[in-house]
Amino acid sequence: MMRTALAMAVLVGTAAVANGQQAVPAGQIPAGFGSLRREDVAIVVQLQGLTIRAMPLDESVIRTLAPDTYQALHALRESRAARLDSIRKRLGLAAIQAWHVSFFNLQQGEARYDPRGVQIRSGGRDFRPLDVLSLVKGFDDGRLTQGRTVDAIFAFDPSIALDQPLVVTLAGQPVAAWGDILPRIERERAAIWSRAAAARKPSPAGGEWLWR
Repeated sequence: MMRTALAMAVLVGTAAVANGQQAVPAGQIPAGFGSLRREDVAIVVQLQGLTIRAMPLDESVIRTLAPDTYQALHALRESRAARLDSIRKRLGLAAIQAWHVSFFNLQQGEARYDPRGVQIRSGGRDFRPLDVLSLVKGFDDGRLTQGRTVDAIFAFDPSIALDQPLVVTLAGQPVAAWGDILPRIERERAAIWSRAAAARKPSPAGGEWLWR
């Protein structure tokens, strides 16, 4: 399945995405053909009334989501692109791996949380956030009233391997759900190549293929 996707990536790697005139990098699935929901790729921990969700904002993951969800998450990362790049330059890294993390309180009263309490274990190494970019006021307070959600973008080292099982620790709870999520993502990637291939049409100038 992965070999098929790679072969198709080579064939269409320089194609344009019609809805945004966006080039598709070699090996990257085209945007706009996914069908998964956020819940399908999010890592979730529930502690009494507190729900914590974490998911990578990497294009290889969010392009598997339904078009409106993809566009929202892509725009979310782009809204903090300059700050993420500043972190990258400051630390001398080739890239930054961004994750979206949210906290929601369903219980009565107030729930407490650690606004930086996220750790990822990948390839035998433990990664803590390099920085946290809050998306709402009060994120760093560590307290949530009933019915309130706060979220942030967590900047991580790019060495975290999203194509391998991970253990993500949220609020002290290690979760290995990524190993179950990965096959779902791979199946969707293969389905996206099929949908995109069916939607291809020749460009007016000939030679290249454009996405409808």
